[in-house]
Amino acid sequence: MRFKGIYTPVITPFHEDGSIDWDAYAEIIDNQIKHGIEGIIIGGTTGEVYALTVEERIEQLKFAKDRIKGQAEFMAGVNDLSAATIYTMAQAARDIGADSMLVGAPPYSIPTEAELANHVLRVDKIANLPIMLYNYPGRMGVMMGEEFLSRVAQSSNICGIKESSGDINRLHMFVRHFPQIELCTGADDQVLEFMAWGATSWVSAAGNIFPKECRRLVEVCSVEGNFDKGRRLMKAFLPLMHTLEQGGKFIQCVKYGAQLQGLPSGAGPRPPLLPLKKELKREMDEIIRNVRISVNAILEEKE
Repeated sequence: MRFKGIYTPVITPFHEDGSIDWDAYAEIIDNQIKHGIEGIIIGGTTGEVYALTVEERIEQLKFAKDRIKGQAEFMAGVNDLSAATIYTMAQAARDIGADSMLVGAPPYSIPTEAELANHVLRVDKIANLPIMLYNYPGRMGVMMGEEFLSRVAQSSNICGIKESSGDINRLHMFVRHFPQIELCTGADDQVLEFMAWGATSWVSAAGNIFPKECRRLVEVCSVEGNFDKGRRLMKAFLPLMHTLEQGGKFIQCVKYGAQLQGLPSGAGPRPPLLPLKKELKREMDEIIRNVRISVNAILEEKE
């Protein structure tokens, strides 16, 4: 298996004036390393990549490379509205020394499956790095279907897929027809289902809040095979997962959740997003407190 464990798409903390808080960013990365997270994704949706300039994104990759120092896998998200920018980011990821890349479809253009495959294979050729595909039709407008997968699976660099479609039937398709492409949990509220079908990794937005606990959930299911305990843990996590995936304030909730854990998540998101209102903050306060208590109570039980 190429991808194992937790891959956290880390948040980007900003100062009040909207600039990146690099000291806080260093602490965010260090916290992931401290808790033994297997992979750190720089340039993911959770990091507000859509709100950053290309120059800022490349600076983030350089900063992360120097900060991570091989203590976790360094995965570069290279996605963008513009294919040309994606190719630039892929070259930057290669030159800076990323270990792997997260590659999705350019939003808004709505390519055919053949066009999307051609695009991904071009990214592959530029960087020649292991690739985790990113299937998220809700944000990118297209599904990575069987025609696309058949074309890109011919490259040995296409190692896995972050499946964020929400369609459980896709798990059956991968197991039956594309076993060479590793399944990675892309929706925080479907971790247990993915692990039951053999996934060994999870791109976890919740890893920004509960890195140690999320890592243990993967270990309990995919390493220990203890799905009874896994179900109990997942049930305890579900209020948080539901709020992140279904609440409509994904970035804000992840950042506020990290703040509640004592991390410097910054002044808030960049526009067009607005900070959380007091009502949702109070709801998150209760959710985080209850999840922390219930999850850790299960993890501290004697076997």
